[in-house]
Amino acid sequence: MSNPEIIAVIVAGGKGSRARTGLPKQYMPLGDAPVLRRTATAFSTHPRIDAVLCVIGDEDGELYENSVRGLSKMLDPAIGGENRQASVRNGLRALTGHSPQMVLIHDGARPFISHETITGVIEALHQADGAIAALPVSDTLKRANRAMGIEETVPREGLWRAQTPQGFRYEVIHNLHEDAEPGTATDDAALLEARGIHVAIVPDLPTNIKLTYKEDFDVAEKLIAGTRRTHIGQGFDVHAFEDGDAVTLGGVEIPHTQKLKGHSDADVALHALTDALLGAIGEGDIGTHFPPSDEKWRGAASHLFVEHAAKLISDRGGEIGNIDLTLIAEAPKVGPHRAAMREKIAGMLGLDEARISIKATTTEGLGFTGRKEGIACQAAVTVIL
Repeated sequence: MSNPEIIAVIVAGGKGSRARTGLPKQYMPLGDAPVLRRTATAFSTHPRIDAVLCVIGDEDGELYENSVRGLSKMLDPAIGGENRQASVRNGLRALTGHSPQMVLIHDGARPFISHETITGVIEALHQADGAIAALPVSDTLKRANRAMGIEETVPREGLWRAQTPQGFRYEVIHNLHEDAEPGTATDDAALLEARGIHVAIVPDLPTNIKLTYKEDFDVAEKLIAGTRRTHIGQGFDVHAFEDGDAVTLGGVEIPHTQKLKGHSDADVALHALTDALLGAIGEGDIGTHFPPSDEKWRGAASHLFVEHAAKLISDRGGEIGNIDLTLIAEAPKVGPHRAAMREKIAGMLGLDEARISIKATTTEGLGFTGRKEGIACQAAVTVIL
């Protein structure tokens, strides 16, 4: 990638010991996905973010790859330093070959960052060299002495809680990090403040919490439960028979006296499933993504279509809930091959076979399937977003 305008740097190199989770907190599961995947997805799916770079621990390569596999816009990760300031500096150095105009720096353990806040920070950078997401302080503040007694009430007017992302002109923040003494910045905006450079405040949402302690994960799970919705998609496909000796259904080749006619491998089950997955996220149909006029897809294996639809869902932070397929045909018999079909589809999508149902029925000799002229399939899926 050359000269992207805006790159997000996600700082995810810490061990997260305060969270007492065993794994570094950024790799802990949250709902159906690791924390870091949720964070990276928020940026990779934002239309104005051109690329995403994560800064990770030097021993976390496998955890990182498992967390972000399949996400778009991801650059090769940078390796973190001995503290956050050093990690950010390493991330900025890794971007020198890309020379972005702007960079957004975000904590990997803030998975609930909204597109609204990301957009606000980007817009603020059109009038300032730096901008941070922040929340106004609403509680009464007390200063305590060493004996934990109250010394005074601190006025809260004009006080804000600094959050992330913090956005900057790339050259400005890169140069300041290179010049900064180690351990002198509690956050990146402090480097601009020390030079008298204006930093804009962008009001954030209260849900943009940072997962620091074990108890924060309980709050995060409740946030997920309250915001995710189940979307339903359905698909239907038909293929006629032609001369041949086998049909492909659900990724399984089944010996038969004929084969199914189609531009690809004519797997009617996977075509219906692809349409259902695309329908659940409003992404059109299989012909939109894989037009039959394109010779590239002649004879293609239909698992490619299913995996493409699944990636679109994953890129949006979604999860496939369950799949229900109904094959409509007089022949061949589906029953003996049902288990193999479930196994194939589960493998394509990384799902437990228990979430995949495959049924078969006939039309009692009526219609084109009853006349053994072809096979139809109806698919229904749920997608959680």
